[in-house]
Amino acid sequence: MGIDLPLVWAVIILFGVMMYVVMDGFDLGIGLLYPFFADRTDRDVMMNTVAPVWDGNETWLVLGGAGLLAAFPLAYAVVLSAFYLPLILMLLGLIFRGVAFEFRFKADDAHRHLWDKAFIGGSLAATFFQGVTLGGYIQGIEVVDRAYAGGAFDWLAPFPLFVGAGLVVTYTLLGSTWLIVKTQGALQARMIAIARPLTWLLLAVIVAISVWTPLAREDIAQRWFTWPNLLWFAPVPILIVLTAWQLLQRLRRAPDVAPFVLTLFLVFLGYTGLGISLWPNIVPPGITIWEAAAPPQSMGFTLVGALLIIPLILMYTAWGYYVFRGKVDETQGYH
Repeated sequence: MGIDLPLVWAVIILFGVMMYVVMDGFDLGIGLLYPFFADRTDRDVMMNTVAPVWDGNETWLVLGGAGLLAAFPLAYAVVLSAFYLPLILMLLGLIFRGVAFEFRFKADDAHRHLWDKAFIGGSLAATFFQGVTLGGYIQGIEVVDRAYAGGAFDWLAPFPLFVGAGLVVTYTLLGSTWLIVKTQGALQARMIAIARPLTWLLLAVIVAISVWTPLAREDIAQRWFTWPNLLWFAPVPILIVLTAWQLLQRLRRAPDVAPFVLTLFLVFLGYTGLGISLWPNIVPPGITIWEAAAPPQSMGFTLVGALLIIPLILMYTAWGYYVFRGKVDETQGYH
């Protein structure tokens, strides 16, 4: 029995996208928190917690996109045709944000506020339009004769816009819990105070999306509420409630890494719920990974490169976080 190459590539792409959400989510969340902190010293500390690693975090986005093109060209063509506008706006946000990282520390006092605004606006645009794209993807993509048959603004609907706002909440919570780990003193205390209401808000977002999705998609409703799928899906909402409760409890104790880890687990549970809802469709509602797959020769050739480069990405990512471990203070140093 041969290797199921579409399945292997689907796992690689899912892993890459999940790593991007984990790595760049708290990174973007720091930009979303900027408007709540007017003091320059606080903003300097916040940015310095990710300045050494932020660009490496986005490697996973490139891996996911390149993997989709190499392994599932039909899905790549359909998804990009459906979401050209939000994806372009997302990339513009990432560009503005990246430029702000490099120029903010070099700007004089008269112009630094412009780069702060670029950092905030870029983080907001990148996060919101990622969420809009995700919401449109869950909503379903109209395909006729293996080509996108919808309009340029099909993504401009209530559900995708709500998911976009929900992702803003998610990344902001990730950013605040990351800063609980990396900061201390008054700044850390403010992050703890911000994280508590954000946890409740994220729970509300999860509940709303969980109710809205099966109402909007009959096929997902049947998948969720039929046996034995119900047995597989039932642990997800239970684990979400338990994790959120534990997160709120840990935010009342001495600050440590636990709130960040628990928030990451909440994100992972949401990602798992998405996978259960859509699998094995790579273009919902009806194109599977096997129908969208590239020729086996192409998938096998590119798989060799992926298996070589993914361990390298993991190693330099781990090394970067190890080197810049510890807390950051107003002296802009790690200790």
